Amino acid sequence: MEMSKKALIAMSGGVDSSVAAFLMKEMGYECIGVTMKLYDNDDIGISREKTCCSLDDIEDARSVAFRIGIPYYVVNFKDDFKEKVVDHFVDCYLQGRTPNPCIECNRHLKFRHLYQKAKELECDVIVTGHYVQVVQEGEEFGLRKAVDNSKDQSYVLYSLTQEQLAHTMFPLGGLTKEQVRKIAEEHGFVNSAKKDSQDICFIPDGNYKRFMKEQYHVDVEPGDFVDKNGRILGTHQGYYGYTIGQRKGLGIAAEQPYYVVDIQPEKNRVVLGSNEDLFHRTLIAEDFNWITGRDVEAEVVQAKVRYRQQAQEARVKKLEDGRVQVEFLEPQRAITKGQAVVLYQGDAVLGGGTITEIAE
Repeated sequence: MEMSKKALIAMSGGVDSSVAAFLMKEMGYECIGVTMKLYDNDDIGISREKTCCSLDDIEDARSVAFRIGIPYYVVNFKDDFKEKVVDHFVDCYLQGRTPNPCIECNRHLKFRHLYQKAKELECDVIVTGHYVQVVQEGEEFGLRKAVDNSKDQSYVLYSLTQEQLAHTMFPLGGLTKEQVRKIAEEHGFVNSAKKDSQDICFIPDGNYKRFMKEQYHVDVEPGDFVDKNGRILGTHQGYYGYTIGQRKGLGIAAEQPYYVVDIQPEKNRVVLGSNEDLFHRTLIAEDFNWITGRDVEAEVVQAKVRYRQQAQEARVKKLEDGRVQVEFLEPQRAITKGQAVVLYQGDAVLGGGTITEIAE
């Protein structure tokens, strides 16, 4: 008799990963549920007396694992999470960039450390509740957008390698969110109606400036708001508290609205300009991962510079130093350093990298 294959399920406590675990069990896999403990309340400035979101999530995940009859464990990845995700998040803002912690968490925690844990437990595959699809074509693995375009999460998974794709399953890729909630409801999961988490998990209130001040003792002096010509327009309260495209909260009275168009940490300046100044055609990206391991050969691809953006047509060129230049056919608004650019051909993810430079 053939032994059933083993699957390690990353269970966040949400409805998506719970249904992913259920579907794997239904497919005949021997499943192990795991929640990654990424921080303590004290680490993120929440008092112990308050209900901890992470503790609630662990209880929800444990409840679902018990309900579907699979073993469940909590693994401690606090040190790795602090180094790879939280420290990186703070450094990114201090460099005048805008980080994407979900991408770093997927890259380093879920698909590196958890993947390693799966190997130790002799699991054949690692499973998450992401809305995305893996396809196999001959010896090669591809990453495709989810069937439910409104939930597609391929943008945050561009860093997956061929080896990781060969040992990863995303059972929700072919389902809609509505279908997933229905499955959870029908099987009495405690979290069937639980809201999707929208916030940065380690900053529940979204106030990253306060988090950086309280947890990392970041205290950047106020500096100048300037226009494109260097003319002083006013005083900012710490350059890291602003993002490209921001209009509100600048505290400057002017006939025309001002927008943040550049951040210059080395000069402690924030450059303001018009809405038109936010449009650029060309960017350079580093740390580029090509899904197949090969550079793209297409003349024109589609590219996204933020999670919820509609992919736009662009030309792509690999530079001699390994960096990648992406030139959009139409100028794009508020391209932001520190965010990812992800390339597509139809539903296929070609690859992605971190935006480090923006040209005119």
